Amino acid sequence: MLASLEARYPGLAFAWPRPGVLEITFRGEKLNAMPPALHRGLARVWRDLEAVEGVRAVLLRGEGGVFSAGGSFGLIEEMRASHEALLRVFWEARDLVLGPLNFPRPVVAAVEKVAVGAGLALALAADIAVAGKGTRLLDGHLRLGVAAGDHAVLLWPLLVGMAKAKYHLLLNEPLTGEEAERLGLVALAVEDEKVYEKALEVAERLAQGPKEALHHTKHALTQNLHLFTAGMSMLGDHLKRATGFPSYEGCHETSSPIPTLDHPGPHANPPPAGILEGPVVPFPHRSRQG
Repeated sequence: MLASLEARYPGLAFAWPRPGVLEITFRGEKLNAMPPALHRGLARVWRDLEAVEGVRAVLLRGEGGVFSAGGSFGLIEEMRASHEALLRVFWEARDLVLGPLNFPRPVVAAVEKVAVGAGLALALAADIAVAGKGTRLLDGHLRLGVAAGDHAVLLWPLLVGMAKAKYHLLLNEPLTGEEAERLGLVALAVEDEKVYEKALEVAERLAQGPKEALHHTKHALTQNLHLFTAGMSMLGDHLKRATGFPSYEGCHETSSPIPTLDHPGPHANPPPAGILEGPVVPFPHRSRQG
């Protein structure tokens, strides 16, 4: 089974370092920056992992003792060059976060050296993130002139509070792993050379725990996040209709430029009143691509 996964996801390596602990090591470019194929693989692999027998916990790490510097320049250039690629990465970024959150078994991240952008999103989507005290954590989107979306608006306010979330996201202010632990952004901060050892220890303890009780506890805790994502999805759908921004499923049917405030798109209308009012609905279904 693991061989077939590695064939399907060439940027990922799978191993069993301890009974019940499935280790996923991802290989990227410099500082494990994610090229398009790796970004796509880390977003899609979670559904396939559910079919792997014997998984009691997952341990995520970057190859060579470095977590990830985020999306590669190749990924960024692909997004700039192709409207279709931009929309595909938009949905991949969503699945990069919701994949670990929705996975039925506990996920532990060994966050070493750097976690930036998509790398930080993946780290914080884990159930337990173990970071080195000197690890550099940075959202990084605003430095590229891009809104801090995907995990940031979902996880940061819940983990550190709105005031600190705004400070670090709006100012693009980095943190060390030690600061992140103090604020509650990560679960543990340890000496840099002890990150993998501690993360493996935590994953092994989880793998030895009561399987179904852990699953239901994780599911119950994650409902707080799903309530928020449902509301954000409702808002996003209204905003897409207001700006003329096409859906992912219809991206191949349009060649419209990316809407902006100055050029809001061919179907722009004022957002409907009260879009944040009313009951929260379940997260809408989206057919998976490929």
